[in-house]
Amino acid sequence: MQNSRRKFIQNASLVLAGASLKPSVLWSKDDTIAKVKNLIGIQLYSVRADMGKNPLGTLTELAKMGYEHVEHANYINRKFYGWTATEFKKVLDSLGLHMPSGHTVMDLNHFDKAKNDFTDAWKYTIDDAATLGQTYVISPSIDSKVRKSFDAFMFQVELFNKCGELCKKQGMKFGYHNHDFEFKEKVNGELIYDLILKHTDPALVVQQLDFGNMYGAGARGDDWINKYPGRFPSLHVKDEIKVAKGEMGDGYESTILGDGVVNPKAIALLAKKIGGAHHYIVEQESYQDKTPLESAKIDLERIKTWGI
Repeated sequence: MQNSRRKFIQNASLVLAGASLKPSVLWSKDDTIAKVKNLIGIQLYSVRADMGKNPLGTLTELAKMGYEHVEHANYINRKFYGWTATEFKKVLDSLGLHMPSGHTVMDLNHFDKAKNDFTDAWKYTIDDAATLGQTYVISPSIDSKVRKSFDAFMFQVELFNKCGELCKKQGMKFGYHNHDFEFKEKVNGELIYDLILKHTDPALVVQQLDFGNMYGAGARGDDWINKYPGRFPSLHVKDEIKVAKGEMGDGYESTILGDGVVNPKAIALLAKKIGGAHHYIVEQESYQDKTPLESAKIDLERIKTWGI
C-alpha cells in the first residue's frame, strides 16, 4: 500500500497535537447520540482515496449501497474531510448516515501535567465528536516511545480513563482500537493488550477489537473474546489473506469478508453472544482486483447475511 494506516494515524496525531485552534463548537443536549443495537457501519479509511477526491460523492455512494453508519478517520484542524463538525453533521443527516464512532489519536501531548488537565485541542476533539453525535471517541494507537517505558505506558492508560470521564460529560465513552503490536510487545513482562484491558474502566473506556489486525501477530479474536467477555462493544470486522509483505509487514493484507483465513463471521457472532458487541464496523484496506467501493458493497452484502 502507498499510504499505510499506521503512517496516516501518526501524521494525523502530529497535526492535532500541534494545531492552533479556536473554541467555536456549540453542542446541544437535544442533539441525541444514536445508541442503535447491532449496527453495521464502515470505516471510511476503507475508501480513503475516494474520500480524498470526492467526499460527498463517496458518502452518497455508500448510502446508496445501504450503509447507514460510517466511522471517520480524518480529523485535521477541527475539520472532517474538509468540513467542520457542524457542516459534516448536516452532510451526514442529508444522506441518512450516522457517525457512531471516529478515530483520532490521543497521546501524552494532549494532557498538560502542569494544569492536570487535557489541552484545549483535545477538549475541542471531544466537543466535535459530540456535535457529530458519536457514541465512542476512539484512539487507534500508542506511540512506540511510550511503549518502551512502563511509567509512560501506565500514564497513557490512566489518560484513557480520564478521557473516558471527559467523554462521559457529553454522553459518550472513550475507546481504544488495536493494531498488531499489542499482541507482540510486552511492558514490564506483560502483553500490552492485557495491560490495557486490565487497567481501563469498562464503564468509561470501550475496546474496539480489530481481529484482522491481530491475525498476523499470531493472536486470534475468539481467544481474546473468551478471555475478556463483555469487553468489546465495537468491532472492526475484517478478513485477511496471506501475501508477501502485508499491510503491517506481517505477511497479511485485508480482503473481502469471507474470502480470507480469519473466519470473521464466527468471531463476530461470538462477540455478539459473549463479547458485548453491538457496533460492527467493516474495514478493508487492500482490494486485490476490485475497487474500494466495489469491495465495500460486497462486504456489506455479506455481513448482512450473518444474522448480527
